[in-house]
Order: sequence, then C-alpha cells, then structure tokens
Amino acid sequence: MRSLFWRILGAFWLALVLMGALTYLLVRIFNQDDWILNHHPGLKNFAAGWLSLYESGATEPALYYLQQQKHRYRIETQILDETGISLGKELSARSLAWEAKRGIQHLPWRRITQEVTGSNGQSYLFVYRIAHSELGAWQRGNGLRPIIALVIALLVLTAMSLLLTLSITRPLNRLRHAVHDLGETTYQKEDLTQLAQRRDELGVLASDFNHMGERLQGLIKSQRQLLRDVSHELRSPLARLQVALALAERCNEEERAALWPRLHLECQRLDALINEILTLARLDQVQAAKQSIAIDELLNDLVDDAALLEPEQKIEISGAQDCSYHGWSELLQRALDNLLRNALRFNPPSQPICILVSRQSTGLTISIRDHGPGVSAEWLSKLGDNFFRVPGQTQQGYGLGLTIARRAIEQHGGQLKFSNHPEGGFIATVQLPRFKQ
Repeated sequence: MRSLFWRILGAFWLALVLMGALTYLLVRIFNQDDWILNHHPGLKNFAAGWLSLYESGATEPALYYLQQQKHRYRIETQILDETGISLGKELSARSLAWEAKRGIQHLPWRRITQEVTGSNGQSYLFVYRIAHSELGAWQRGNGLRPIIALVIALLVLTAMSLLLTLSITRPLNRLRHAVHDLGETTYQKEDLTQLAQRRDELGVLASDFNHMGERLQGLIKSQRQLLRDVSHELRSPLARLQVALALAERCNEEERAALWPRLHLECQRLDALINEILTLARLDQVQAAKQSIAIDELLNDLVDDAALLEPEQKIEISGAQDCSYHGWSELLQRALDNLLRNALRFNPPSQPICILVSRQSTGLTISIRDHGPGVSAEWLSKLGDNFFRVPGQTQQGYGLGLTIARRAIEQHGGQLKFSNHPEGGFIATVQLPRFKQ
C-alpha cells in the first residue's frame, strides 16, 4: 500500500531539503572567491590580460591597466612573483599620491587571492582588495541568476504541493458528495468505484464507505418494504373489525352477542401480529453482552414448552450433551422456538421431530427436521422474507416467524438455511460461527 502518510511526510521533507540545499548553495556560490573572480567585470580575465602585457615588456600599459582597474572598480591589486617581490610598487606609489591629492579615504575591503601561471612557466600571485560597497553593489545588480534559480525552485515546490493537495482534496470532495447523496437516498456506489481502487488510506476509506452505503441503503430499503408490508397486513384485520362493528351496530342484542367472539378473535389476531412486528423491529437494537449458553438446557426448555401446546408430538434431541455456545440467550431461544413451532405445525403426530446438534471447528450447527409435506423448491429461497407465506398452505401465521428466526441468527453472524430432506420432510439448519471472546 502506498501510504498517504509517507507521501505527505516525504513531500514535506523533500521541500525542506530542497529549499535548504538551494539556499546553502546560493549563499555559498554567490559569496565564494571563484564566483567573484569568474563573474566580476573588474576581475574576470584581468590576470590573463595583465600578464600578457607584462610578459611582452609593455610595463607602462601594464601599470595603466592596474590603475584603470582601481579607479573604475575600486579594486586594489598587488602582484607577487615566485620570489615574493611586488611587481606593482610604482603603481602603488602613484595611487597613494593620487588618493591623497583628492582626499580619498580607504573603505572596508575584502581580500581575494588568485594564483596564475604565465606563459614562461612562472607563477604569479594576485592579491585583490575589493571595497565592500563595490562588492555589495555588484552582487545586488547581478543577482538575477540566483533569483531565477530560487524562483524555479519555488515553482517546482508549488507544483509538487499543488499535486499533493489535489491528490487529497479531490477524493475528499468526492467522498463529501457521496455523503450528501447518501443523506438524500440517491447514493450510487459506482461513483466511488475508481477511488476505491487506490492503494492508500483514501482508497480504503472509499471502499469502507461503499460497504457502509450499501448496508445503509439496504436497511432503508428493507424498512420501507417492511412498512409497506405491515400496512398491507394490518389492513385485513382492521377491515374485518370495521365490518364486524358495523354489523354489531345494526343487529339486535342476540345477534350482537353472537358477533362478540368474532370481534374478540380479530382483536387477538391483531394483537399477535403487532407483537411479532415489534419483535422483528427490536432485533436490530443493541443487545446486552454475550454470555455462555447451555444448548442442551435451552433445547430441553423449548421441548417442555412445546409439550404443553402439542402433547401428542414427539421431539428427539441428539448431540446436545455438554454443548455450549457464546451468544445472546434470548435471541437464540426465540429463533429456535420459532423454528420448532413451525415444525410442530406440519409434523404428523406419528413421526418425531428430530433436533440434531453437531460441533465443528468452524462453529455449531443445529438442524430441526419435521416429517411434513416439505416446501416446493421454487419457494425455498423466499422463506424468511417479511410476511411471506407459502402459497397453498392452510396453516395460520403471518409470515414473520421464520423472518424473526433468520434475523436472530444473523445477529450472531450465522446463517439459517432451509431444505427438503431426501426421505421426506423439511429441515431448518442453523449454522453459528465459532464465537470469539
């Protein structure tokens, strides 16, 4: 992963190093002797020109050349041969007399030396003394190239900073628009697909945001569908109650008394439907801390409750001895109770309901099998949907029992699967993952 942290840190330190190095080089180059000797008009090629005059025997022109340098550029030059003898004594005497006559004062100066080899093989030492005022004026007037180099460096740093800034702000703007679309329920995950392919923190953030957006859109869609389904399911019992009440208003006392059991039954159905809807809605709420659940005790309690409702039914449990699971006891009990009640509706009394518990390294599996007619293969995938009832079945129900069971199992991170047994009957299989403490 190309970390955004290292990219920003690297750009920051590169900018510091580049600016520091450039500043150091400019200061060093602009003030070093070689730079001044090669670029100052009073020193550039001066030594070669003076030696050519001196070695050719033109003494007066050589002295005049020295004098011209001093008067024009305020540079005083002393030339020494290999023996240390000064070759410009006469010029020095003339210069001192000329300066005394005009009242010229000596200014603070900088000393620069240059060793040059003449055409005859002899070495000469040129000692220059340049007034600081002259040197400063020349540096200010000829500092264009260093300034250009500094401007170029600043432009490069600006371009790098701009690219780095755009690489951060543009993805953040796309994420901001995605957040806005998510709030307006017009979120499209394709808008962040390209951003999610980045191999840095912003790519990971976009990928996680896509998953979150899909989850939220799915929840919003399921809640809207649940609201529509609830409205549809509540309409029927309410309509029957309204019809019964209208009839009761027109009937005499004897006929009205005969309608009361019907009204009471419809009220019970409506109350049962509302309870199941509330149970389904509460499944998404945050649960208490997980705890260890004794599976054998839980199943035995469910069998005892089933014996009160259907005493003629037989239920066999196998594999649950000393079996435990770490989860939410109330949710798991509600899921298994709904699955067992569903099996009791369709199982013939002559055949037992089989509950098989098996433990694997990946988790726990609980299967509940009845010997009923089973379910057509075309409807198996729809079992567990809100308010879905298999067409043709005459058993009472609202289509929420399996939905509640599936949601409760999914809260544990597991899966609920439905299938028909090869030898007949229906199987509901609960697969619970291995718990993590």
